[in-house]
Amino acid sequence: MTGTPRTFPADFLWGAATASYQIEGAVDEGGRGPSIWDTFSRTPGRVLNGDTGDVAADHYHRMADDVALMKELGLEAYRFSIAWPRIQPTGRGPANPEGVAFYSGLVDELLAAGIRPVATLYHWDLPQALEDEGGWTSRATAEAFGEYARLVAEALGDRVWLWTTLNEPWCSAYLGYASGVHAPGRTDGAAALAAVHHLNLAHGLAVRSIREVLGDDARVSVTLNLHVTRAATDAPEDRDAQAQVDAVANEVFLGPMLEGAYPERLLADTAHLTDWSFVHEGDLAVVQQPLTALGVNFYSTGRVRRFRGEAAVGVPRADGHGDSAFSPWVGCDLVEWLPQPGPHTAMGWNIEPQGLVDLLLGLHERYPALPLMVTENGAAFEDEVSPDGRVHDERRVAYVHDHLEAVGRAIDGGADVRGYFVWSLMDNFEWAYGYDRRFGVVRVDYDTLERTWKDSALWYREVVRTRTLVPVEVAATLPPVAAASEGSAPR
Repeated sequence: MTGTPRTFPADFLWGAATASYQIEGAVDEGGRGPSIWDTFSRTPGRVLNGDTGDVAADHYHRMADDVALMKELGLEAYRFSIAWPRIQPTGRGPANPEGVAFYSGLVDELLAAGIRPVATLYHWDLPQALEDEGGWTSRATAEAFGEYARLVAEALGDRVWLWTTLNEPWCSAYLGYASGVHAPGRTDGAAALAAVHHLNLAHGLAVRSIREVLGDDARVSVTLNLHVTRAATDAPEDRDAQAQVDAVANEVFLGPMLEGAYPERLLADTAHLTDWSFVHEGDLAVVQQPLTALGVNFYSTGRVRRFRGEAAVGVPRADGHGDSAFSPWVGCDLVEWLPQPGPHTAMGWNIEPQGLVDLLLGLHERYPALPLMVTENGAAFEDEVSPDGRVHDERRVAYVHDHLEAVGRAIDGGADVRGYFVWSLMDNFEWAYGYDRRFGVVRVDYDTLERTWKDSALWYREVVRTRTLVPVEVAATLPPVAAASEGSAPR
């Protein structure tokens, strides 16, 4: 390798991310109530191989060991999510003391290890009782979320370094209520748009609750999976198709949260589905709250064109968002998603780091005063344990390397990017794909629950330690770390 290795600023924050339902297990312990993902995963045909998050990575019982692993990895921050039904089993009422104790203990363990806690209040595990009353299609769910945020802020206080209200509300609304490939598995475009607004409202109410408890200086963010979608050609109809997708994918959140308005394009494109009467007077003022940072999740890019065929035959949709007869792209009925050239990950997602450069620079140009953080980035591959007992996941190392280089190029271009969180700390329940897809830099043996460092974890530790983009080939030369958290917990 030639040239000077890329270095990152001294205050650049290095972390890893997980989500509660994906790693905790213990779904019937500690007073936790059922979530929509418990219901969804136990419904035959919904999740690959019939997998559930009942045990997952058993983090609930191995939390202290997992934090010790994070410390050894050198993490400066850990982005975790709080299971709403562990705090409020039915989504309402007083806080469950056992649930509060678990997360309070996690935060204390992190602080003792010198790791900044970054807490996400909602990463998709809605209490089932609230879904039974309408879920995110109901305004009452947003109001309940504001009270839930207040309870958690009171319990964890200023020990949390950064609060995140929602993770990827696009997935919650569109995959959950339009295409049905995520919980709760509904397939109603109008319901999905109502869910969008109530998630936006929930975000604003939660920010307000946190700051009422902790003061105006409380650090608050939201994490969006903003889509980098390109027009297949420069033809006006293809550029228009791209703009239509951008409205329903990105502007539907950026507009209300950061500018206080929904885009007119979106309202016009969806007028045949809803009159948007669920948006009440004063809602947008609640949604638009000052943020400390904007979290950005990025994995791949997309390519679209205006469909030129016969709609009755079906519009091709190679969008990487699961197999369903129903589209998550509400109102975009005549937009065709084209297959992306490789290479691809095990998810079938293309690998294009330039998309992250473009996204970060575009956000900075639009919102120059708003710091950015890459709150998820990583890749699933068909990891294998080698005869030497190691997981030589060089493709994952290369993926993270190239996307960190993309972050560096965005910083060179002026983007105010403050940190990077690899997805994920460990292998886990990958939603509708169950345990078939592995994103972790730490391997989890799902029979013994043993944690084993992959080469990507060893490499990432070197990057964090040196604040330098270490060459990919170094990963396989780094000495292994002994397995940890051995045990047996039948699935």
